[in-house]
Amino acid sequence: MKRSRSRLGLSRRSFLATSAGAAAAAGTGIGLPELAGASPIRQAIPFHGTHQSGIATPAQDALCFASYDLPTQSLQNVRDLFRMWSQAAAGMMAGGPGGGPNNREKTVPVDTGDALGLKPSHLTITFGFGPTLFENNGVDPFGLAGRKPAALKALPAFKGDQIDPSISAGDVCIQACSDDAQVAFHAVHTLTHMANGAAAIRWTQMGFGRTSSTGSSQVTPRNLMGFKDGTNNLRGDDATGMSQYVWVGSEGPGWMANGTYLVARKIRMQLGSWDGSILHEQEHTFGRFKSSGAPLTGHNEYDPVDLEAVDSHGNPIIPLDAHIRVAAPSNNSGRRLLRRGYSFSEGVDSNNGDLQAGLFFICFQRDPQTQFVAIQQQLANHDHLNRYIVHTASAVFAIPPGVSRSGYVGEGLLG
Repeated sequence: MKRSRSRLGLSRRSFLATSAGAAAAAGTGIGLPELAGASPIRQAIPFHGTHQSGIATPAQDALCFASYDLPTQSLQNVRDLFRMWSQAAAGMMAGGPGGGPNNREKTVPVDTGDALGLKPSHLTITFGFGPTLFENNGVDPFGLAGRKPAALKALPAFKGDQIDPSISAGDVCIQACSDDAQVAFHAVHTLTHMANGAAAIRWTQMGFGRTSSTGSSQVTPRNLMGFKDGTNNLRGDDATGMSQYVWVGSEGPGWMANGTYLVARKIRMQLGSWDGSILHEQEHTFGRFKSSGAPLTGHNEYDPVDLEAVDSHGNPIIPLDAHIRVAAPSNNSGRRLLRRGYSFSEGVDSNNGDLQAGLFFICFQRDPQTQFVAIQQQLANHDHLNRYIVHTASAVFAIPPGVSRSGYVGEGLLG
């Protein structure tokens, strides 16, 4: 199946010219001019390293996520794209513009300029590859099918799903996170502009308010249902846990070593119904007290969850279909995930006047098939929370490892 070209078009000459210009301006991210009022060193997270940033990094306050299709038929163009994107990402994360300053009036600026004067605010930019990069409707578009990881498969349909294909999947993805929403948006805006048609936006998602703690020093946030979310989440600074559950090891393929897999699910909350439910129903749906975040078997947020505890009538104190029970590692063969999602709000549903809001769920794991899929099947079949939520978008991406200053993201795969 031949891929349609983006309406922006793409000539190899113009693409390489853009790439070269960005590379010269961005370099490795060192020595870029400081933006007015910025303190890049104090608020900058390194782009280069063993792992990509934005995974073990303590979750920031804002997200801009984008999925792309690749209209080009050229593997070389994909290589050039990721070289350019990697250099530009290093520059923006260091506090500089993505393509360097451009003061020539008759030249199209490489950087879109919407973060001029802003601090990097702990910006992280993470890149990933979707299953369709390797095989799309029976076609191997870039000759990479033989290098596709066994773990990288489109997610199956789960009970209750109402997935919209137009906001799901994609050939590649970019996750930009920052403590400043405009800085995160600028990263995706500039990288999209720089692609010059080599990558066409498929769908995007803005998010606010992290919905789980990913660093041991972070306070557990609340989701839009008012409950603390992610109390027992895996922490990015837990080296043993990250090695066991998140980072790909010797199971390969080799180009994925020290990488991971990202699963994204857009979950619409039926807030009208939820807000009209009594507190007892809400707390027994989650299995936690709303005010303190403590399990129904405890008094404080981090008290152990006692799934064996019963009341005076012999009934489980934490209901059998409570979210905290169904999702517990002890009920999922010890499986764990690194959750890193965000809340979203997108206006009002004209059909019922309900807020169109919810959770943009993101998690990272070594194998989405044996971790996320297995856990989600349990949740879809048994979680009482399903009465108040619906999954509307779904995607999975292979997140390759980090790179050295002379490399680029995905070089182990793309060559």
